[in-house]
Amino acid sequence: MNLIVANSLFEQLTSTFSELEASHEPLALKAIRSQAFARFEAKGFPTVKNEDWKYTNIHSLINKTYLLNEDVDVANLDLSQADIPGLDAHRIVLINGQYVLAFSSLADEVGLVVKPIEEAAEEPAFQQHFAQHADKTDSAMVALNTALYTSGLYLYIPKNKVLSKPIQIVHVATGGDEFFAQTRNLFVLDTNAEAEIIESFVTLENTAKNLHNKVSEIVLADNAKLQHYYLQLADVSGNYINHTEIYQSKDSLYNNYNCNFPGPAFVRNDINIRLDAENVESHLYGINLLADKQLVDNHTIVDHMKPHCESYEWYKNIPQDESTAVFNGKIFVREDAQKTNAFQQNNNMLIGDKATVYTKPQLEIFADDVKCSHGCTMGQFDDEALFYLRARGIGEESARILLVHAFAFDVTSRFSNEAVRAFVEDLVAKGLDRR
Repeated sequence: MNLIVANSLFEQLTSTFSELEASHEPLALKAIRSQAFARFEAKGFPTVKNEDWKYTNIHSLINKTYLLNEDVDVANLDLSQADIPGLDAHRIVLINGQYVLAFSSLADEVGLVVKPIEEAAEEPAFQQHFAQHADKTDSAMVALNTALYTSGLYLYIPKNKVLSKPIQIVHVATGGDEFFAQTRNLFVLDTNAEAEIIESFVTLENTAKNLHNKVSEIVLADNAKLQHYYLQLADVSGNYINHTEIYQSKDSLYNNYNCNFPGPAFVRNDINIRLDAENVESHLYGINLLADKQLVDNHTIVDHMKPHCESYEWYKNIPQDESTAVFNGKIFVREDAQKTNAFQQNNNMLIGDKATVYTKPQLEIFADDVKCSHGCTMGQFDDEALFYLRARGIGEESARILLVHAFAFDVTSRFSNEAVRAFVEDLVAKGLDRR
């Protein structure tokens, strides 16, 4: 257990890095950490003066100290809130980022490698890919994570391996003292590998306020395919800064389904996709149903670097009460990326006079033979449609749920896993009916 008395989280992390330098890690990894910490020190935490953080003020989260690397009693933990009815999946459990084998269940998947990331430094795919993708961004939070991550998951799926069933990764937040966790994940799918990964974020009862800085690097080799779900189900004590960096080789497919529901006070998701070979395809879907005073900020980058690639992005925001949704989607089409097909859409339905949306879809095109489009819509809840349904004998709450389901259908209908789709649609209903 590591509790350092300091005036701010910045000072606390600086002291912690000095301790980490004395560890027994390989020299190459120590060098990566040292370079990353130098970048973080030079940048500092992002502020609202940074354009990408204009609507997302984290001052109150970082102007304090936390417990770092908390030891958690994992006996008799109830993880049922992560259950998805009808889902048959392997399960991996991370408690405050720590991989807990006792709660994890992996049937005989020949060749699959799963281990705590702190034990993966000698793995060939780790040495090839760790900090080679996310760290090329200018993110201070990625640099901080690279310098000071203490836990996380390494997952490698070998060549030609198609997993027999999905993997559900359950991220559990628990602890009686306010804590800060830095989780680092590296998922590598080798040539022709196929997988489905469902990440669920939950909070156990009586958990103190917690802050998470999570970075995931995902590498898809030639013709690899990944269906990837984020289900944010944590409670109001949770604050999450997530950076996901995806690097795709030729003929690969990556689909991300990003779902956020009433609960955590603050969520920031950065999802960056680099299409660095021909015939690459990527899809990004988002459902964000917010309530109370939540803030959920989704920043995406889809970077078309080579010809003959396709991307499709559709985010739906439904803020209620005094909640705030932010969407900032950037599509780059580089000069060499001829024959690109890129689509981006953001639709927003505000429920209540105090709900807020900030949206900024963007296209930067440097090639001349492309098909690209983007759009955004903004509107209040349709009272006329509600009246129409009520006039036909449908109760008000049921009518509200029907209208929001119809709004969300463009996205939920594209979910590849039927159990997850039904679960998300049920969470939408519960999120609307909670009052």
